[in-house]
Amino acid sequence: MAKATTMDELLAAEGDSVKQLAQGEAITGTILLIRKHEVLVDLGAQGIGLVPRREVGFYKTLNIGDEVAASIVDTELDNGYSLLSLRKAAKDRGWDEVVTKMESGDIIEVSPYDANRGGLLVEYDGVRGFLPVSQLSAEHYPRVGGSDKDEILSRLNVLIGKQLTVRILDCDRRANKLIFSEKEAIKDGLAARFEKLVLGDSVKGVVTGVVDFGVFVNVDGIEGLVHISEISWERVNNPGDYVKVGETIDAKIIAIDKDRLSLSIKQLSEDPWMTEVDQFKPGDKVEGTVTRITPFGAFVQISPAVEALVHVSELGGSDEADPEKLFTLNERKEFIVLEIEKENRKISLSLTDKNKKKRQYNSLKG
Repeated sequence: MAKATTMDELLAAEGDSVKQLAQGEAITGTILLIRKHEVLVDLGAQGIGLVPRREVGFYKTLNIGDEVAASIVDTELDNGYSLLSLRKAAKDRGWDEVVTKMESGDIIEVSPYDANRGGLLVEYDGVRGFLPVSQLSAEHYPRVGGSDKDEILSRLNVLIGKQLTVRILDCDRRANKLIFSEKEAIKDGLAARFEKLVLGDSVKGVVTGVVDFGVFVNVDGIEGLVHISEISWERVNNPGDYVKVGETIDAKIIAIDKDRLSLSIKQLSEDPWMTEVDQFKPGDKVEGTVTRITPFGAFVQISPAVEALVHVSELGGSDEADPEKLFTLNERKEFIVLEIEKENRKISLSLTDKNKKKRQYNSLKG
């Protein structure tokens, strides 16, 4: 009578083809059965694996006979099956890909799936990461006046689902940290574009932000700034009165910094000051409107483009005269032109004798 073969002998005969499963191990199998709330996976000699309901929808399409990669969550359930995770296996493979891309510096394409005030939430190869606002390109950076957080979020929401070109800036598998950068991805291309730019060139750009101190402009992916003093030859109090976000404008390059352009809108047109100043000469009596009052004097608009200064020393013969007591904003008075320095765009004024006497009288009376 033949001797019965034991299970240990059968396993030994299989050699390395059958080995005990270990928690966290990666394994491949074939889809055996698809149910509404679970998927059964044939693991060959290592038995049957079960993918639970919460992971059934992880793959968009699963068919009987498909080969899938899984991670062992539990080696043996009560029913004898092994509990598997398709998501974890995909994430593990994703981390391997992330590390490879990080080390090689490759440029990749991603599409944000959500946003918060700090940036965009991104998933790459099953691994979730973050694209901070500070790492967005000039084209997508939400330039918002006064740091309006709701407006920033609104701008970021527009980027959800949009394909972005990025590099992996930092990754740490143990800390589950993955940071992307759009700025790094376009850096090489920007350097080439910068080399083609020349001081004095006229360029076109799209306004990306209007703030108190000026206007941000996207010039072919390069960030440019039109300072408030370079928007118009006339005095600008609110940049938003001159340009709007999304508007295409022409500007002149007046400086090229390491990663930003300084631009001017007003320098594309002739300075009207140079033309209007020709109507004045020293000794002329002019009427003007007080536009600014400072400790050292008052500024007066004497024509649409020409502003002149009445120095404190011309306010009644005393260096201690207080311009704030002697003038009121927007009042119109008569002045005398003392000096014109065309090369410095500067005109000095003095109060007329009549106004001086009136000011002195009011000062003494007060």
